Amino acid sequence: MDANNYDSVQAAEPLLLLPGLMCDSRIFAAQFARFESAVPAADYGDADDLGDMAVRVLAAAPPHFAVLGHSMGARVALEIIRQAPERVTRLALVSTGVHLPTPQEAPKRHALRDLGRAEGIVALVDAWLPPMVADARRDDVALMARLHAMCVAAGLGRFEAQIAALLGRREVESMLPTITCPVLVAVGREDRWSSPEQHEKIAAQIPHSRLVVIDGAGHMLPVEMPDALNDAILGWRALPITRIVQGENV
Repeated sequence: MDANNYDSVQAAEPLLLLPGLMCDSRIFAAQFARFESAVPAADYGDADDLGDMAVRVLAAAPPHFAVLGHSMGARVALEIIRQAPERVTRLALVSTGVHLPTPQEAPKRHALRDLGRAEGIVALVDAWLPPMVADARRDDVALMARLHAMCVAAGLGRFEAQIAALLGRREVESMLPTITCPVLVAVGREDRWSSPEQHEKIAAQIPHSRLVVIDGAGHMLPVEMPDALNDAILGWRALPITRIVQGENV
């Protein structure tokens, strides 16, 4: 492929954004504002299986695309890689994990579910949301209000479906060394749910990966430190595409 065609592929490459647990496209407001090629994924929030979520995304996605998943959305992105790796030009895994459920995970998730059943979705979000952000960000009233409204809007039914999907997740670690496209692995320095150390291990297993740890952010990285994440995305988007796309090495 000549330089002009390569440039056109880069410019036209859609960036598909996949939200995580209790989130929707609002979590990516700053990314939609920065990148004209960014598009929301098909809604998969009520599905109770990560593979089924990936099927929905692929059914509505363009033939080839870059994909960025946040939290649970990154696990959906890995299911997309499992199902249709030839369609993915580059991959970003943000604030996530690749391990199977631990014995402690189900009781913690079910305790939140039971709180929601007993006291309602607002009580669930009140308990779940604050640890998801960096300490300093909890005092940002406007930010917390936006996040709270988004998570409450998801509702208890979606939360229950999504935790069922997460607790039923398949093994993916053995797949990481087979990923051949450029990969961004990004995390907030203060992420208590998915630690920077966890992301270091993920990046170490993936060829062509770039690890970025962003100060001042917790698990809700796309809204906590949007400019820093956008800069990381920009650098990742500038990397040459190494996959075979439509029969041509680009």
